[in-house]
Formats: sequence, C-alpha cells, structure tokens
Amino acid sequence: MPKIRELLANNVTWAKQKTEVDPKFFERLANQQKPEYLWIGCADSRVPANEIVGMDPGELFVHRNVANQVIQTDFNCLAVVEYAVTQLKVKHILVVGHYGCGGVAAAMESVRHGLVDHWLHPIKDVYREHKSELVDLPAPAQFDRMCELNVMEQVHNLAKNYIIQEAWAKGQQLAIHGWIYSIKDGLARDLGVTIRGMDGLDPIYQFGPDTESDD
Repeated sequence: MPKIRELLANNVTWAKQKTEVDPKFFERLANQQKPEYLWIGCADSRVPANEIVGMDPGELFVHRNVANQVIQTDFNCLAVVEYAVTQLKVKHILVVGHYGCGGVAAAMESVRHGLVDHWLHPIKDVYREHKSELVDLPAPAQFDRMCELNVMEQVHNLAKNYIIQEAWAKGQQLAIHGWIYSIKDGLARDLGVTIRGMDGLDPIYQFGPDTESDD
C-alpha cells in the first residue's frame, strides 16, 4: 500500500513524463478547458474514465457517484450537467455503468447497508419494473442485466431534466449515450439507448416553453 508521500512522488514523476513528451502540455491545459464529452460514471476505483477512452486531462469532463445515478434532486450531479451543457457546450454525455457494480448488487439485496440504501433506492424500482424479464435469469446473468438496465434508466432520467431539454430547444447539438464497461476485459459497449432530442422521450416528461411572466 503506497504511503501519502509516495503518491506525491508519483505525481512528480507523472508530471515530468508529460512534459518530456509534450513540453507545452500543462501550459495548454491551464489556458483552456473545452471538452466535447461529459462522463457520468460510477465512483468505483476500477473504472478510470479518462484512461478507458484514451483521453488526456482536459478532454473529458467527469462526474462520478455510487452506481452512476442521475437523480433529479442530486444538485451535485445537476450542477455538473448544467455547467457542461450551458458553459462548456459538450456535444456528448456518456452515462457509463459497469458489470460487477457493488451499488447495483447492494440494491438487489434485502439487507441494510446504511445511508447508501437511500441513494440506491431508485435501482430497486428499476428491478421491480423489469422483474418479469429478470426473474428467470440465472444469478450472474440477472446481475449483469441489472447493471445494463440501470444505465439505460439513467440515460432517460437525464433526458427528463429541463437543462437538457432547454439545450435541445435552442438547437444545441447534444446526445446522451448509455455504455456498459467490463472490468474483466477493459472494454466498453454501447447499449444502443442514445437520445438526441425530445423525440426520444415520453411526452409526459417533456417540458413545454417557459410561460413565466417577465413582470
């Protein structure tokens, strides 16, 4: 287990390697941040966002939480989304889950885990809604499928938000993608649930024009 001082030493080595390959790397990084992608992923330490897609710092805006959730009352996540969409003008939002997700596994159990149970409660709803599909699957396949269904649910949750819908209403190019990552082989797979506009959203979740008075 590395000590804190060793982590700082590793940082010095990393920075040196970067400047040896590209002397102006940090100069460019300090001057601008213009990523085209927002990554919403799991906090699991085995899922390093930039490394998975081969991107350097500054090329991928990242938000991570337990089980890659998009919850309408999570102002941390929504603040990241708002900044990425309205200020950085990202063109793609990647909602990325992974097989073997401990958060999904915990949500599938009927035991207490502490405060995290409140956070994971929406995943139980996903299980209930898809129980007819899941019930006959063997345990490993059921777990894998739940990890996929959770990602798919979060893609739609994000599309339901007014921040995203306002961007679409203004003609902003913005797509939400759902991916699943396998820790076993390091490969990410597109789940085919990309939403690029209001047409991909049930009408009940679509916000109309802002009707508030200017008075």
